[in-house]
Amino acid sequence: MLGENGASVSEQTESTRTSLQENIEECDTKHSAMQQEAGSQSKKQLPADMYYKYEELHSRPYITPDSEIPENLLHLSHSFGYDCGRRANLKLLDDRTLIFIAGNMLVLLDVNTKEQRYLRSCSGGGIGAITAHPGKEYFVVAEKGKQPNIIVYEYPSLRPYRILRGGTEREYSFVEFNHNGSMLASVGSAPDYTLTLWDWRQEEVMLSCKAISQEVYRVSFSPYNPGMLTTSGFGHIKFWKMANTFTGPKLQGLIGHFGKTVPTDIEGYVELPDGKVLSGTDWGNLLLWDGNTIKVEICRNDGRTCHAGTVQPFSLEDGQLMTIGFDGVVRVWDFERINTADSNSDGSRFEMEPNNELVVGRNVCLSSVVRSSLPHSFVWFAQDSNGAIWKLDLSFTNTSPDPECLFSFHAGMIQGLDVSKKSYLMATTTLDCSVKVFDFLGKRELTTRRFNQGGTALCWAPPVVNQSGGLLVTGFENGVVRLLELYNPQRLQTITGQSPEGDAELRLRQPFKPHDAAVTAVAYERNGEILATGSADCTVFFFTVGENYNPIGFIHVPGPVQALEWSPHSHSGHVVEVRSPDPATQKPTNTFHLSELPRRSFKFKSIKSRIKREEDTARNKAIKEKKKKVKEEWLKDTKQPDAEQEEEKEEEKEELPIIYIPDPPSPLCCGFYSQPGHFWLSMGGFDSGFLYHCKFSENQDEDPEQRQDEPFSFLPVHNAEDDPICSITFSSNRQLLLCGMNSGSIRIYPLQPGDHSLTSMQAYWTLSIHDNQYGHLRHIRCSHDDLFVLTAGDDGNIFSFSLLPPEEMQQSLQRNRAKIPSPKITLGNETEDIEDPAAYSLEKAKQKLQNDQLQQEVELKVSEKQKNLSELQKKFKKVLNNNQNLPEHIRLKPEELQLDQRCYKQAERLKAQRVMEVRKHLAWEQERCSIALKKLQDWFRDSLGGKMVTVVAIQTSHRVSTYHLPELAELSARVRHRSTTREPAGDRDAAVDCRKVRAQTAKGSSKIDEEEVLRHPVIRTAKIKLGDRQEERLRKAAEKAEQARAKIEKKKQEWAQIYAEKPSEDYEDPKDVEAIREAKENIGDYIGVKHRRVNAEMKREELISLEENMHEKQSEVNRRIVALRDSKLGLVSWLHTRAQRLEKVQQRLAVHLRRPPPILPNMLPEEVPEEKLRCSHSTLERYRSLREQRFKDLEQEGAASLLEQLEKEMEEEKKEEEQRSDEKETPRLSVSSVTNEGSELSELEEELQKEEEIRLLHEQNTLLEEMETAVCQFDAELLLLCRQKLHLDWRLKLADLRLVTLFQEMLLLKQFQRREGGLHEKLNTCITEENSITSKLEECNEQLEMKRRDIAKLQEREKALTAAFQASLGENNKYEEFLTKVFKKKIKRVKMKEQTGNEDEEDSDGDSEEDDDWDDDYDSEEGGAAVNDSICPEGCEPELFENTLQLRERRLDLEELLTEEKKSAEALKKESDSLAKKEKSVKSSRAALEDDLDLINREKLQKISELDVVVPLRLHQIEYVVNGSVPSDLSEALVLDKSELDRLKGRIQQLQGEKLYQRDLHRQARQQHTKLIHDRRSMAATIQTLEQQCNELMRTKFGRLVDLEALQMLSGNRRLEELKQEKLLKEAAYAKEIKQWDAKVEEARQALMEVTTCNTEHLRSATSLNEQKKDLQVKLSTSQKKMGRQQFQDYRRRTDQEAIQNLQDLVIRQSHQAEALRREIHLLSCKGGHMLPPDHTRLPPLSPLRTHIGSINTGK
Repeated sequence: MLGENGASVSEQTESTRTSLQENIEECDTKHSAMQQEAGSQSKKQLPADMYYKYEELHSRPYITPDSEIPENLLHLSHSFGYDCGRRANLKLLDDRTLIFIAGNMLVLLDVNTKEQRYLRSCSGGGIGAITAHPGKEYFVVAEKGKQPNIIVYEYPSLRPYRILRGGTEREYSFVEFNHNGSMLASVGSAPDYTLTLWDWRQEEVMLSCKAISQEVYRVSFSPYNPGMLTTSGFGHIKFWKMANTFTGPKLQGLIGHFGKTVPTDIEGYVELPDGKVLSGTDWGNLLLWDGNTIKVEICRNDGRTCHAGTVQPFSLEDGQLMTIGFDGVVRVWDFERINTADSNSDGSRFEMEPNNELVVGRNVCLSSVVRSSLPHSFVWFAQDSNGAIWKLDLSFTNTSPDPECLFSFHAGMIQGLDVSKKSYLMATTTLDCSVKVFDFLGKRELTTRRFNQGGTALCWAPPVVNQSGGLLVTGFENGVVRLLELYNPQRLQTITGQSPEGDAELRLRQPFKPHDAAVTAVAYERNGEILATGSADCTVFFFTVGENYNPIGFIHVPGPVQALEWSPHSHSGHVVEVRSPDPATQKPTNTFHLSELPRRSFKFKSIKSRIKREEDTARNKAIKEKKKKVKEEWLKDTKQPDAEQEEEKEEEKEELPIIYIPDPPSPLCCGFYSQPGHFWLSMGGFDSGFLYHCKFSENQDEDPEQRQDEPFSFLPVHNAEDDPICSITFSSNRQLLLCGMNSGSIRIYPLQPGDHSLTSMQAYWTLSIHDNQYGHLRHIRCSHDDLFVLTAGDDGNIFSFSLLPPEEMQQSLQRNRAKIPSPKITLGNETEDIEDPAAYSLEKAKQKLQNDQLQQEVELKVSEKQKNLSELQKKFKKVLNNNQNLPEHIRLKPEELQLDQRCYKQAERLKAQRVMEVRKHLAWEQERCSIALKKLQDWFRDSLGGKMVTVVAIQTSHRVSTYHLPELAELSARVRHRSTTREPAGDRDAAVDCRKVRAQTAKGSSKIDEEEVLRHPVIRTAKIKLGDRQEERLRKAAEKAEQARAKIEKKKQEWAQIYAEKPSEDYEDPKDVEAIREAKENIGDYIGVKHRRVNAEMKREELISLEENMHEKQSEVNRRIVALRDSKLGLVSWLHTRAQRLEKVQQRLAVHLRRPPPILPNMLPEEVPEEKLRCSHSTLERYRSLREQRFKDLEQEGAASLLEQLEKEMEEEKKEEEQRSDEKETPRLSVSSVTNEGSELSELEEELQKEEEIRLLHEQNTLLEEMETAVCQFDAELLLLCRQKLHLDWRLKLADLRLVTLFQEMLLLKQFQRREGGLHEKLNTCITEENSITSKLEECNEQLEMKRRDIAKLQEREKALTAAFQASLGENNKYEEFLTKVFKKKIKRVKMKEQTGNEDEEDSDGDSEEDDDWDDDYDSEEGGAAVNDSICPEGCEPELFENTLQLRERRLDLEELLTEEKKSAEALKKESDSLAKKEKSVKSSRAALEDDLDLINREKLQKISELDVVVPLRLHQIEYVVNGSVPSDLSEALVLDKSELDRLKGRIQQLQGEKLYQRDLHRQARQQHTKLIHDRRSMAATIQTLEQQCNELMRTKFGRLVDLEALQMLSGNRRLEELKQEKLLKEAAYAKEIKQWDAKVEEARQALMEVTTCNTEHLRSATSLNEQKKDLQVKLSTSQKKMGRQQFQDYRRRTDQEAIQNLQDLVIRQSHQAEALRREIHLLSCKGGHMLPPDHTRLPPLSPLRTHIGSINTGK
């Protein structure tokens, strides 16, 4: 059957949930009872040894009440899948046990043995999240469902320890313990998203609030601050704090703001020690959060992302931070750089590179990792979202093993599942491009085969097709179907002699591609002769089955194929049923399409609404009848018949619900045949909840898309309204119907034999297996013997269930094993696979083959025809030659040799067609050539700029002409060399750059390499050999210390630069100083604008710019006039056309009705001057003939020119053409008039003539009005253009006057050009010299400052050297005074190079004299004898003495360096002073030159202002009036621009406003100054307070003040690592010894038990002896009473007395023995021993056995 794919997701079965909820409530009742029994001290305190019973908690299957279905119908056998797409679905309990969620199961997986244990969910709604306790003693299972619980299990007993209730409404998304495991945090999913903190041991909620209104992926406690939490999820991260308020503790959250960063989903993060948080992103970078804002985004160098795809940081230890990504790589980053990261100037990104990285493998997507529980272990277990679990060693050493893939699973939804019909084998495929085969009896995976595309369908060939049962048919997403053959490679050894690995392999037998889209279904015919494949491309393909599968053909179906099923009589269908094709009757065609194959279709029409309506009607009817009976009985009792009639009248008919038809239609989930032509369908969406029994309609002629077919019967499915059936299968005997539900549960219906109508489908057994939200159960199969049931869902899980208990199953199948088929003897090389994604399908390949064959046939026919044609041409040429050789009288004429005219016409027609095709091909070239010609014409036409165009109005005398524009000279031809009057900024920049380079060089050369202070060497013998990890840790610590040292040095340099750039306290801004000076100089006066210096070149540029502007304006007007002329040309043409039309209309009108036509305008010669340049070919020919005639008539004199004669002839020809056209039109008028006059018309013709006359009159009037309107509109446009041109003429006259003024100014400025040029040269020389001196001065100052810093560093090193010497002496050293004299002794140094010259000798003598003076001074200060430093005194350590001599040499080196640095600093100081003096003198010279230039500039401006300027004015613009009239002499008047006058008036008001603004600004500046002073004082106080706090913290932590920088630069302590290694070795030895002692203790305990047993026997014997003693005493007393003295003789009396004495001695001896045993027992019990559990007796102490115990044993 075929159907459209789709189904709706629904909730868990309500009945199952109800039963599970009852179990939970029952457990809650027992829990409360246990609390009441155990809570003797407090009701809230739960006893630590309280546990729940798992058997009472876990969910159970739902069974229809009163049915005989057993509860344990199915038994879970094994889980073959892994939900690798679920977040954090991997946890570790101990070093060998992993746990993960599989649907409704929790799987405990042993890594070593691969054994699985299972825990079912308690709610039946699934499991939301899991986590493990930090101590690995407990693990948590947070569930799904209605009001789900959190179950805490104890490990390894797996007993439920605590149940947490009421944390969320529907589902938990994440749970996590805090660092010490005392608290648990949980986050719920939609709709509440509740964040809850639990005291889980007491099952109490501590704090709870709503986290956010979005999905939360993770929650965690801060490992450094117990009161801080962090949550992250969909597009957010939130930071929480447990705060104490006046109403109690609460959770306060702060949402993270992304700012300019694009919001992203945050899968993982790591809390840093200082409170920052580092999170991942979707695009692969890291975000560092400080507070709730992003401090910086971290990426790799050059903007590369840290990972490709989503990234998650997961661990921070040993100063290294590790991240994983979806790219399958683990990277290690330096934590210090991340913690102190800051964004660069370009953006908010910080670039860095990882320290280490580990590439796990190809196609690996790491989503979560967990660490091994072993201490000091670097082993991690990783969850791969592509279906694997990895074991990683993240120690990053040379001996680290490669990543190991522990387990491999399918990734994503299971697309296909099928089982073997002969053995316990199962095959699956998914979109992860793999096909897997499992042995579900042996619970193992046999083999995996991978391809380039994902699998979408799978079918195991039945035994009728493949007897060995090893053939698989798999469909893939690219439309390829592959036949895979399963075989046992171990059996190849007998054939090939090889020993392959593995128990099974898949061999590609045959690939073919029938479809262009994903293959969705594969099915064999029941007799195994035909294979059908369905696809999402809406086709079904049929193949013949054999050694090779050959295609039969395909059909089209209405929608994508979902499933295929063969009917009992070889029919396949969907809602489309197609008769099976017969391969024998199929004829070869050009296509595989089986268009004539008979088919029947069925389009489902919803009837659920009608079913519900009928149920409601029946229910209401039953209720009414019941009420009616009650009323009748009541009326009989009360005897009121009238009331019944009144109530019946009041009853109103209830409105029935409307019939609802879903649009779009509900999706089809699955279906199966009941009998030929009848089938059952399971629908999703609105129509779920029923099984519909359908049959094909008799009327199949209608359009399948328009037809609506209703089921003829239906069967309600209990609790399936929102949970449709997704898949259905039967057992082999069809007595069990197995249904896979949309909610992931399995449902089993027992059926009666032969029940095709499913009437016995009533009672059922159901159990939740897969995930209830997305684990839709789409594949369910039974094994070949019906002992196993296998399921696969969209959650990626695969489960196997047995119908027998495990014990019985093991007994019944202990001899059976999964049989893997043997390989064929003829097993050869594997068939070549279809790997090209663009490969043709079978149909396309066949079509292409047909097209190629047709193309070849066409080419063959064409070549044959061309060959025949060439032969005919040769024969015809031969005939022509023979005809030409014949005599003329018998020779055939050319007309006689021609063929039939029809052949010529056909040839001409073909030629015309080919010419058109050639023109189409050459259209582009033709257009290109025409454009090139037009460009040439425009070029030569535009070059004649002297031609003027005049446009004349039609009805008026207005006219407008273009400007005569001479060609504007090229600007490049004009001389525009501008004198360089500006400051040589380039020279200054170059000088600055040079200065910077020299400063850096000097800085590098003057930098003194720091040397470490020598310390007293302490030689230690390495007793412990460190391991690779310790060596690596020491190396990393050294690298970290070196990085810290470099960072500190860098910070020192930055601070030094900042302090160097810090201005002094009396610093003032130069701009402010200049502004104050200028204000003081010009205060009270009008400050004129400082004019820019002008010269002749600048005036020339201004002149050219004005000319260009004038030319542009004139060109614009010319373009508008030419456009108006062109429009007139179009208008004239249009008027002539209208006139011709008017003439035709008037010809059909009577003369008295004709209106006079308007005068048609013509284009004047001055309007189209370019017409003179146009000439036709005939004109050129005429010119050539005239020119030749001219050469002949050279003798004639006074002849006119050729051009004038040619023009006259052209005018005459034009007049003749006009006369001919008039003559042609005149006869037409006469004919029409004669026709009208000579004919007599009837009445009807007269009526028609009147109607025609009216229409013609209207058309005549319309034409005349249109012509008149067009002419008026043109004249109006021309008049407007005339006015605009007049206005432009006025502006151009003003511009001409401005040009005259500019030209005069330019001539004037040329007179000053020579004087000004000389001053400019001097000024440039002065500026260059000033820049050079300034750069040298700055360079000298920088070198001087560096020298001072070097001197300070040398002095600090000298102090550090002295401190090192004092430290090497130690305390109470009796040679301290002697060694101090040796250290401070000033000795004469030997020069390395010999001095040459007198000056050098004098310097050396001076130095030696100074050294002698130093020695004398030191000796005189000490006042003692000279110190002998050549011999170490007795008792002093030689190493210490040598160290002192070395420190003295280093001190002397430092003193020499210090002396040299001071000398060079003094020289730099002198050079700086001289340069400052030079700079001052050069600046004064520059100022003088600038003043001279200003004087010349003022003189130029004064001369320019004396020039006369023409300004046209109107009378109303003259406001200079004397005695009420305008004077004749206006020389005293001042001409001002009105806008400039208005600007000056406005400037007055603006200055007043600026004055007020400056006052306010001054006041604000004073306030800010005061505030800054106050802030500086407060900051100084704050700094002092912080320094005190820092010192107190250092004293508290270290006991004294320490150098934090030195602390950061400390490298790894090798001795400490050696001690740690030694500690570990000793711990191992002690552990071994403790183990031996434990064994001895156990032996002693056993001996003690033996002794205790022996003593117990002794006690028992003593007790029996005491009892015997008592008996004997009783007997003795009795015998004495009975015995009379007279009856016994003396002998008997003596004998009895002796016996009594013996017995008394025996009793005394036994009492002594019992007393000794009591003392021994008491001694042993009081000696002290090990504590035993409460249910065991206390053992005696382990002490040596006393001697009396041995005597007792001996005595015994």
